[in-house]
Amino acid sequence: MAEEQGTALAFDDVRLKTGYSEVMPDKVDLTTRFSRNVPLKIPIVSAAMDTVTEYTLAIELAKLGGIGVIHRGLSPEEQAFHVSRVKHHLNGLIKKPICVYEDEIVSEVLKKREEKKYQFHSFPVLTRQEVLVGIVTGNDFDFCYDTSVPIGKIMTTNPLTAHEGTTLEEAYKLMLEGKKKVIPLADNSKKVVGLYTFSDVKRIMFGNAETYNIDSEGRLRVAAAIGVGGDTLKRVRLLVEEKVDVVVIDTAHGDTESAIRTLKEIKSNYPNLDVVVGNVSVGESALRLAQAGADGIKVGQGPGSICTTRVVAGIGRPQLSAIYSCAKALKDYDIPICADGGLRYSGDMTIAIAGGAHCLMMGSMLAGTDEAPGEIVSFQGRPWKNYRGMGSLGAMQASKAARERYGQENRSPDKVVPEGIEGSVPYKGKLADVIFQYVGGLKQGMGYVGAKTIEELREKGDFDLITPAGVKESHPHDIRGIKDAPNYKVEEA
Repeated sequence: MAEEQGTALAFDDVRLKTGYSEVMPDKVDLTTRFSRNVPLKIPIVSAAMDTVTEYTLAIELAKLGGIGVIHRGLSPEEQAFHVSRVKHHLNGLIKKPICVYEDEIVSEVLKKREEKKYQFHSFPVLTRQEVLVGIVTGNDFDFCYDTSVPIGKIMTTNPLTAHEGTTLEEAYKLMLEGKKKVIPLADNSKKVVGLYTFSDVKRIMFGNAETYNIDSEGRLRVAAAIGVGGDTLKRVRLLVEEKVDVVVIDTAHGDTESAIRTLKEIKSNYPNLDVVVGNVSVGESALRLAQAGADGIKVGQGPGSICTTRVVAGIGRPQLSAIYSCAKALKDYDIPICADGGLRYSGDMTIAIAGGAHCLMMGSMLAGTDEAPGEIVSFQGRPWKNYRGMGSLGAMQASKAARERYGQENRSPDKVVPEGIEGSVPYKGKLADVIFQYVGGLKQGMGYVGAKTIEELREKGDFDLITPAGVKESHPHDIRGIKDAPNYKVEEA
């Protein structure tokens, strides 16, 4: 690496050397980690941006094997709701199901369901002594014409139940035999200790669950961004209550007293919660965060397509050198590095991992998909979706969290100094189709290098430094009328 000569490199400055290979691209293993205890089936993490990651994209990305980071331009309650939607989308065993009481009025339960935006319609029914006495389902609500009656009047009594400790396979068999779609689990005192639903159980057993990134209880994994400001501990508490898998201290400069203090406070209050900290771009900073207790390090200052930090503030390092420097500093630590920013093509993913990253955070590469927030707009005959940096004027004026990310939380919205821009990206279609191309390109690169695993790619990666002529040669050239491919568009060159 050119670091020893005082030269910092971006992805375009290098290409990976090929080597003898017995590795077929379709046989590579892409499993890796986002943080010390949070695995990934593909090395893709979605950026905590309001035009990229809310619950819809986070659900789909987790089903594809990655993880989404819910942005913090939301209130603590709203962000916790988005996490809840992801965690409840697919449940193997629901350990703490939402229950209702037999003397609650039907209209009150319906109102609560609407206010909480529950996506399910079945509830175990309890006495006020917390004893299971029935179950109420969507059909019961649909056929109830007098909502002023208590739940006990419309519930099914003597519901099919299973004992505590019933496995997924056992629950599925019971559901088939009893033709029931919901089975509460009860202990010897008839207290509810869990719940299985037929749709989730069937999806896990026979669907595409082998690609899903799920926790030990069969729920999709999700992350959430937090800051270092006044509401941080409240935000973390709400996120933990919704079973968030990992929180990300999301600041433009992670090597600060406030970030380290926040990290230590969280680890002190929630020792089993993984905390990823960012962003940094030099090895000394990564090492300091590791020694303070970080479970993952996010690397990248200024490489993003919508980031202007390097020209506004004059700081930042070309991304490949930043990754390499941090990986080198952490070689004796069991802490994953997430490369955040600067990616444009699937080949950049291969280069970033070969440079030392364990996983990759994507913003613009995922923006523009169906699952990303925002409406599709037409411009010059083509569909687009809005995309903006969290340091853009619009984001900073709209959100105190965005101002805080750039150390400007005490400024009024009309006195901010933006470190990003707003724009649009081409509409990309379904996230699954986009990820297929990204993952496919990475697999091809690993085959060329002869790396069977992400860790092997990190170890085997060897680069050539190339000239501007080499960059030009790398792209299609000397041809007209180039047709867009699913993984390459002329406008991107």
